Amino acid sequence: MAGSLVSPSLGEARAFAGNLAALAPPVLLLALWEVVSLSHLFPEQVLVPPAEVFRTLFAMTQSGELQRHVGDSLHRLSVGFILGAAAGLAFGVTIALSRLAEAAFVPLFLTLWQVPVIALVPLLVMFLGIGEPFKVAIVAIASFFPVALAAFDAVRGVPRAWFEVGRVYRLSLADTVWRIVVPATVPAVVTGLRIGLTRAWVVLVASELLAADSGIGQMMEMGRQLFQIDVVLSGVIVSGLVGFAIDRGARAIEQHATRWRAA
Repeated sequence: MAGSLVSPSLGEARAFAGNLAALAPPVLLLALWEVVSLSHLFPEQVLVPPAEVFRTLFAMTQSGELQRHVGDSLHRLSVGFILGAAAGLAFGVTIALSRLAEAAFVPLFLTLWQVPVIALVPLLVMFLGIGEPFKVAIVAIASFFPVALAAFDAVRGVPRAWFEVGRVYRLSLADTVWRIVVPATVPAVVTGLRIGLTRAWVVLVASELLAADSGIGQMMEMGRQLFQIDVVLSGVIVSGLVGFAIDRGARAIEQHATRWRAA
């Protein structure tokens, strides 16, 4: 009985300590930011105080400008990620199940994987302009490679004996994928999807900085051009918070998939 009374309290104390530890770095960063800005080591036009940045964030929220930019970025992220992840899953499973496809496509795939996605921006702008197709395409490309690699490794990790059992039962390719491949590869594939999603967000914001007419990246670039550092820092904070929320949500799904696989 004593153990059952102490354990919850100990668990709550550890959770509280963990939350404090997680809050400490951002609080210290804000304090350092405030101290440096008050010390006037840099001109106020270069290092805007935190209070000014938060006032700018509030003003942009009140006007709806911030929601518009965030909404445009998230829409591009959603469409591009769905397209890129679906293509990556199909490609990864195909090259894992077919030796012929692996021999034909893996060398080129691994070569292109080494090319920074942001390096493709000038080429994509030439062919697609700076409209929505360009942003969707850059997100799809950023998502495709980690998802395809995760799917390939996951399928290759399935024991060969399981496929032999499928052949004994004369399972079709669709049944083999659905009954054998999917249950065995869900955790690894979900991890690849998480990596692809967070990578796609970073690439999207960077591409919007270079060529866009809306979005978080474009908002920061316009602030830079007008020397509105408070707008630039507001974009940095918002993009970081959105990226953090995306990663935490994806991690929660990943942990759920891992528990489902273990069960």
